[in-house]
Amino acid sequence: MSYKISIEGGESFAVSSEEDTLLRGALRAGIGLPHECSVGGCGACRFELTAGEMETLWPDAPGLSDRDRKRGKRLACQSRPLGDCSIKARCAEEYRPVVATRRQTVRLLERRLVARDMLELTFQAPVAAEFRPGQYALLYPPGAEGARAYSMSNLANEAGLWQFIVRRVPGGRGSNALFDRVHIGDELVLDGPYGHAYLRDDNEREVVCIAGGSGLAPMLSIARQVLGQADALGRPAPRRVRFFDGARTIADLCGEALLADMPQALLSYLPVLSEPSDSWSGAVGFVHQAVAKTLPQPFAQYDFYFAGPPPMIEAIQTLLMIEHKVPFQQIHFDRFV
Repeated sequence: MSYKISIEGGESFAVSSEEDTLLRGALRAGIGLPHECSVGGCGACRFELTAGEMETLWPDAPGLSDRDRKRGKRLACQSRPLGDCSIKARCAEEYRPVVATRRQTVRLLERRLVARDMLELTFQAPVAAEFRPGQYALLYPPGAEGARAYSMSNLANEAGLWQFIVRRVPGGRGSNALFDRVHIGDELVLDGPYGHAYLRDDNEREVVCIAGGSGLAPMLSIARQVLGQADALGRPAPRRVRFFDGARTIADLCGEALLADMPQALLSYLPVLSEPSDSWSGAVGFVHQAVAKTLPQPFAQYDFYFAGPPPMIEAIQTLLMIEHKVPFQQIHFDRFV
């Protein structure tokens, strides 16, 4: 069954399957509906329902404040149309999907532990894997209600391989299900790609990648793309990558090993530990502090990509936007909870 959704003063689109939320239906239709995390955490996809009826999938989603709810705000990623509807939302060209999203069934092909609580999962899809470096997809782990967002660590490919690095979160139903309940040959639903923090390749600026925790995955994808393009594009001055990898302990580090096959002359890798042992002689503290201390200035000469926990994201935003006045168009990240 298909329902017509009309945006006041804008475009209309159809949500063609009861499996689709309002947000996913809009993006599949190429509509630039604002969004970031796609799983109810960030609040970027707020809208108002002006006519019709919608089901709310997660009433207590943290992306809405009590004030938002009192004002009648809803989250597009947590709303499912029950008929034709009209909505009020501020769409923008920047939110139009750069790669068409697809919902498909994938099969687990490989799994390996790359750090103490970090698992690399490789899924096989029936068609080519199409996405931009830095984007993410939604996975539906068994026994976990709803979707979980995970970024790809590999590159788009004709073989249909989607690779993710998942960090086990204590008490996290999604991550623990992927660690303990998904085995080689098992099938999951994958929906994607999504996200705006994808690699922009229209300039010659050096790239700075800043990773925290499982935010390592999209940064690996971006670094692999930039470094792999150096020879293929024949750039007169190949783009360098300065990679900052923030972790708690040395047992949580794996970025250097995963980038070992990249051109090392173009890669600067700095691991940073927030809880180092006495034997650690490298950088300590939070990863944004290491960026502030070691990255050659001026910061405006770089393109910045970063992913990690919300406090890290906020600290890096402050560092770049407020302290160093980096132009907004050179700063790329997606917000998650």
